Amino acid sequence: QVEVVESGGGLVQAGESLRLSCTASGLKFEDHAMGWFRQAPGAEREQVACIRWSGSYTAYAESVKTRFTISRDNDKNTMHLEMNNLKPEDTAIYYCAIPRGVGRGCSERPEDNYWGQGTQVNVST
Repeated sequence: QVEVVESGGGLVQAGESLRLSCTASGLKFEDHAMGWFRQAPGAEREQVACIRWSGSYTAYAESVKTRFTISRDNDKNTMHLEMNNLKPEDTAIYYCAIPRGVGRGCSERPEDNYWGQGTQVNVST
């Protein structure tokens, strides 16, 4: 059984930083791409960042690409999202998503991924 767990959310002021982490068990971690999604109140879930299995390729939403950095440590079965210069519009529940298919790229389709329960990020003005 695959288990995905996020951590690191919290309440910060605008301009501050947070580091989210995602760990996974029940699968061969290094065989899978991984991604971060977020969902703000009243909004659709959106993909924030994606990283391929080796970490050699990353992609970001336009709204975060100069502020967020995604990384992974396959030896520790852990992925991180370093979020700098946070803005109030970054307030959302952040989810870790792992594509079910080995070698597949990140997907926005919910059924394509294993999901964590999410971690809340609140950014105040």
